[in-house]
Amino acid sequence: MLKLKLRLWQKIFLLIFTVHIIIVALLPRYVLTAIRHGKPDIDDYKIFYNRTIEAGTYDPWQLSPDYNSYILPDSTRTVIESYKTVAFLVIQNEKIKYEEYWESYSDTSLSNSFSAGKSIVSLLIGIALDEGSIDSIDQAVGDFLPAFREGENAKLTVRHLLTMSSGLNWDEAYSSPFSMTTEAYYGTDLPGLINSLKVVETPGKEFDYLSGNTEVLAMILEAATGKWMANYLSEKIWKHIGASRDALWCLDSKDGMEKAYCCFNTNARDFARFGQLVLNHGQWGGKQIVPAGYLREATSPAAYLIDKEDRQPVDFYGFQWWIIHYKGLTIPYMRGILGQYIFAIPDKNAVVVRLGHKRSKTYIGHHTKDVYQYLDAALLMME
Repeated sequence: MLKLKLRLWQKIFLLIFTVHIIIVALLPRYVLTAIRHGKPDIDDYKIFYNRTIEAGTYDPWQLSPDYNSYILPDSTRTVIESYKTVAFLVIQNEKIKYEEYWESYSDTSLSNSFSAGKSIVSLLIGIALDEGSIDSIDQAVGDFLPAFREGENAKLTVRHLLTMSSGLNWDEAYSSPFSMTTEAYYGTDLPGLINSLKVVETPGKEFDYLSGNTEVLAMILEAATGKWMANYLSEKIWKHIGASRDALWCLDSKDGMEKAYCCFNTNARDFARFGQLVLNHGQWGGKQIVPAGYLREATSPAAYLIDKEDRQPVDFYGFQWWIIHYKGLTIPYMRGILGQYIFAIPDKNAVVVRLGHKRSKTYIGHHTKDVYQYLDAALLMME
């Protein structure tokens, strides 16, 4: 009897093992990669191939006379630390007023931008427009990418992508291992994924946040300039804004394409340079880096669109830049899924950077609750 039971259990184990092998063999490779690595992390540049964005001459930030003299109230510190913040930086009048780091992070530590990188892609589009590599913001995507030359796809323009009103069938799902977003993050063929997209709703009507829009923009940049996006970024921006070190942009494969909708990696002080560029109306050191007119439109709401969810005019998004109206201030900012924020506050001539592992799951309008908490903390320092 004991031998019979043992044989039965051996057969059950063999059956389970065989089924497991079959399932693994049938699952797409990106799903297995997603399962192996788990949730995205701010240090994911370590698990991906990267392209280097070379820096130019270092232009260090000056320290404010009252540098780090402000003491965060205990209640504020509790909130900031509850979201596993690793960097909080406040710069006013181009001088560092306050900075603090947690865990093993410092002012030189790299961290993933996640979707805050979308705003960088927008800046590059503005430069390409100014240089004539792209004729117009309303130019057809099909002029650059063959997959968008027929049917409904032919209606898609650069503006539609910039304003998140493309009508593409991208699946913006973060929790599913089978979504397009997961495939884009863990897969190895971004061009193939993008070229499979179809316009399924009328472009230019509704705001619908889709990361695929930004990846299409990156493919347009590559086609228009003949350069990898990271190299174009280095040449046109990074070498001219005093960055302290080279940055990294994660790729889909070795020598492959940048994950443009996310995955730009640098430190808090260098992230702040994008915010300062906005405050400077696109200038740095007397040189016009990003066209002022484009930047003004990029950081203004695309109010001619209707939000797909609440059916209200869009007052919170421009060209891949978020916009928050708070305490009488209009604040354009870059935003990533784990609470990567770079705020430009024109009325205060200030930049605020927050990096970390988590963000609030509660929304106030179109902005997560923690956005307001970081702004409150920074604004108190400026009183």
